[in-house]
Amino acid sequence: MNRLLLYIDPGTGSMLFAAMLGIVSTVYFLLQQLWLKIKYRGGKVAVDADKKELVIFGEGGQYWKVFKPICDELEKRGMSCEYYTMDEKDGALSADYKHIKVQFIGSDNRAFAKLNLMKAHVCLATTPGLGVYQWKRSRGVDKYVHIYHDASEGTGYRMFGLDDYDAVLMNGSFQEGYIRRLEEMREEDPKELVLVGCTYLDTLLARKEKEGSVKKNDKLTVLLAPSWGQSAIFSRFGDKIIEALLKTGYHIIVRPHPQTFKSEAKIIEPIMEKYPGNEQLEWDRSHDNFDSLNRADVMITDFSSVMFDYSFVFDKPIIYANKDFDKSPYDSAWFEDDEIWHITVISDLGVELREDEFDNMKKVIDDIVKDDKYAAGRRKARDTAWQNIGGAAKAVVDYLESLKEEEQPEEEAEKSDKKADKKKAEKKKEAEEPAEAKE
Repeated sequence: MNRLLLYIDPGTGSMLFAAMLGIVSTVYFLLQQLWLKIKYRGGKVAVDADKKELVIFGEGGQYWKVFKPICDELEKRGMSCEYYTMDEKDGALSADYKHIKVQFIGSDNRAFAKLNLMKAHVCLATTPGLGVYQWKRSRGVDKYVHIYHDASEGTGYRMFGLDDYDAVLMNGSFQEGYIRRLEEMREEDPKELVLVGCTYLDTLLARKEKEGSVKKNDKLTVLLAPSWGQSAIFSRFGDKIIEALLKTGYHIIVRPHPQTFKSEAKIIEPIMEKYPGNEQLEWDRSHDNFDSLNRADVMITDFSSVMFDYSFVFDKPIIYANKDFDKSPYDSAWFEDDEIWHITVISDLGVELREDEFDNMKKVIDDIVKDDKYAAGRRKARDTAWQNIGGAAKAVVDYLESLKEEEQPEEEAEKSDKKADKKKAEKKKEAEEPAEAKE
């Protein structure tokens, strides 16, 4: 048999899996309800007896920085939670909690199968694309809540990134306008929006204040931190950017977006092979980006949101390469360039990286490191995109606790029903006792 006839490309395979899993989950919940009806023959059934109060879904270990402050606060208050991760090296797996159960649920399709059949009152996640790709809404989940893992306005997510969420926890009030605009244009029901702040920036700032700046050598350190996709630095410039940076004589740290190694292996692997790590050049693939951010004197990036982490917490300049950013795969395609906050604000944070200046890279770096004119722009951007500084974890858990309180009346009503049934049984027994005595 011709093997080509059996080949299914990854995109089609993903679609087929999503469709099949949707059918399976529907049948699963229908059969479950039918079985309960048959088993209890119309009696009152505690259908949600095995339903989790709160599930946190951490797609990868890089998002533990978002969830750890929340888990710490949940633990402090004695609130139970199940934490699901798709990363065997996730820092959550080594965390020591009494009220939070951390579980590795596998990767890819195995993990999505569990997520699509889970039962929980609330699911909190950073992952966009719910209902778009393999991850579908489960009939067993009452409310999906999204929390941002970056400090931008949120239009950098792939198309329809937040459409299927019920609520969004915002870093800054400016994000509300973008969410509402998208809802109006797509004729969607409005989501619940809550301003909480940014958990991981709070933690990053506290760590920076505690540890201070650290230098491993006397050389100026440049951090190259590109995103991934057709508009990203490596897709546009290839290894030319590495060659240009090495010629400066400065110490270079290269920290690609984690997704680069999955989606763009054909681009990144030859570059890493051609330019292996040495005394001048180091590759950073760790989940924790603090050390690289803290050591760098200047950052070079594209449209990666790490530019805000660096500008807001470490208060240092950036060199950016996002002039030719292709918006078509993202929610930003619904807006004009001058409407998108992260595109308009970036010029307040630093200077543009141009390929025709690669031969002059040392001067470009020297000039921006010495020039402090971008400090005011960094402060203004921070005030807009990072509100409630230091209080995000508490605000998130306050919100989650309020959702639990909303369910309380139903629980109390069920308890009242049970008490009423018990009283009726006691009265019936009392009424029967005299009759038995007379006999």
